[in-house]
Amino acid sequence: MMIGEWSDGFFLGRPNRFLAQVRLGREKVQAHLPDPGRLTELLVPGAKVRLLPSSREGRRTAWTLIGVECPAGWVNVDSRLPNQLFEEALREGRLPEFSGVSEWRREYRYGGSVIDFLLAGDPPCLAEVKGCTLVVGETALFPDAPTSRGTRHLGELEAARARGMRSCVVFVVKHPAAREFRANRDTDPLFAEALASATAAGVEALAYLAAWRGREIRLGERMPVRTG
Repeated sequence: MMIGEWSDGFFLGRPNRFLAQVRLGREKVQAHLPDPGRLTELLVPGAKVRLLPSSREGRRTAWTLIGVECPAGWVNVDSRLPNQLFEEALREGRLPEFSGVSEWRREYRYGGSVIDFLLAGDPPCLAEVKGCTLVVGETALFPDAPTSRGTRHLGELEAARARGMRSCVVFVVKHPAAREFRANRDTDPLFAEALASATAAGVEALAYLAAWRGREIRLGERMPVRTG
């Protein structure tokens, strides 16, 4: 996926979950932050960031913060991107785990949740996509804040698997330093327990690196998932 023309700035502060203050040239501007995660290890004062101009007329903020530089490279912080990257990889046939899938539906209601994708097949497959930006050492960790919604999604996937469907949770890891994935048990033990339960019941947990190189971000190599 190609990223548009951005401007570089420096992070100053975060008044709320969806708003960032940035030094852009000699100006101090406000930018929409499309990721409600904590991001505390990335959004430190003085961090170099990338901003896209808003294309929507009349929006309160003229900029959207899409990237933060870390020692290993650039990390995308747009929580909308993982679903787009997964769908692009499906369309281009780049995921061996989903070979032969050519039709799907977005935002499929199942049980008490809306699951990101229903993939056509025999059996059909539910796929829930999660974006991950937190890395400690070379280990990607999800979530970076407690997520009752994410835990509920895992329960729905496990229930679907018990009814004969294929079920997958897909972690799109956007930090270039990551080499493996684990549930963040210290931050959300309930999510970690739900992931262990789901995988033991046959839900597939898949993690892919989505590194930002030049002006492109692509879903790339698969990495090990540790559920123990």
